[in-house]
Amino acid sequence: MSRQSDSMNFRSLTSVAKRLRRDLVGVRATKKSKARNAYKAIKGNDFILLFAHNGVGKTRLSMEFKEVGKTEEKRDTLYFNAFTEDLFDWDNDFAGDRERRIKFKSHSQFFYGLDGMGIEDRIRPHLHRHADFNFTIDYDESEIRFFREEVIAGRSEVLEDIKISRGEENIFIWCFFLAILELAAEAEPGAPYSWVRFVYIDDPISSLDEHNTIAVASGLAALLKLVSNNIKVVISTHHGLFFNVMFNELKGKRSIGGRVEEIKKKSYVLNRPSRSQTYTLRDTSESPFLHHVAALNELQLAAKTGDISQYHFNSLRSILEKTAIFFGRQHISTCFDGHANKDLFVRFLNVRSHSKYSVFEPQSLSRSEKKMFREILNAYIDQHPFNPALFPKVSRAGLAR
Repeated sequence: MSRQSDSMNFRSLTSVAKRLRRDLVGVRATKKSKARNAYKAIKGNDFILLFAHNGVGKTRLSMEFKEVGKTEEKRDTLYFNAFTEDLFDWDNDFAGDRERRIKFKSHSQFFYGLDGMGIEDRIRPHLHRHADFNFTIDYDESEIRFFREEVIAGRSEVLEDIKISRGEENIFIWCFFLAILELAAEAEPGAPYSWVRFVYIDDPISSLDEHNTIAVASGLAALLKLVSNNIKVVISTHHGLFFNVMFNELKGKRSIGGRVEEIKKKSYVLNRPSRSQTYTLRDTSESPFLHHVAALNELQLAAKTGDISQYHFNSLRSILEKTAIFFGRQHISTCFDGHANKDLFVRFLNVRSHSKYSVFEPQSLSRSEKKMFREILNAYIDQHPFNPALFPKVSRAGLAR
């Protein structure tokens, strides 16, 4: 961090949860002056970002946040955490080894009112950015079955009741949640999910590698910017890159109901000293923490050999995000200030690391795309020279132009 920020101590996670709610809701009237009977309202934040290492209590905090908002069986928080994933269980058909499916706990309020709302058509656009399988939902049997289209011996065939991997299962559940978040954002009074006032998201990318993390974070930030400001959001994570990308993406302004508003957010580091029952919230101010940029070595090797893949664009964007944050800038475009192709580089990176490109499926790149990758990488290194001793495998002269 650029400077030592303010810290607050709490005796319980319940107290932390109440503080987060106050940050989101704001204070209706705060005394401004003792001499005058004057009060000033403090507007709440739209988002809170929270970093904490595993074991500190992020998942328990998300549940405390939910419990604080419950009154007489009514609730106000839609959450995604380890408990959300537990709403889905595999039935692998051990006897027949054929009808493999996921059973979901339909009695949970998470699923209430979904039948007939077209949730499948909301899930698929999110899912197909990350995976190539499809699914059906049977609400009567409370089960989800998966299938995949494959070309076998030159013919397209549908493989029914397939078993998807653990990573694919996690991303499916995440996309299911995103679809419900969309419903909550659009819900009319009295409709399913109209009760949602807060959203708490805890570690949605625990099973993703670094390259895929950027695409998930960018997609989430884009969706959250469209969510009504009547819904407040907390995002907690132990993943440094995810935290940094979300911090950088949730900046600037957004359009809500035709109004353009400045995004308001707070970002904290949550810590619990060893053998202590107290918790510390440290405000990161405008400079979240950073990590090393050793991935540049891999990018230089890829540029030299020509073995450039889709994930290299995500990795390059990750480095640009960290560099922008390090210099206290607002956007990755500042990494190319003064360069004639600044706008072209940013536009190209946005298309390659967002949009329709799958983060799991390798894509063959054209010669012009590889050339553009080299140009962007070279422009970045030219404007941000690193000590060549940090990159023993590739000399600066070895980079193809």
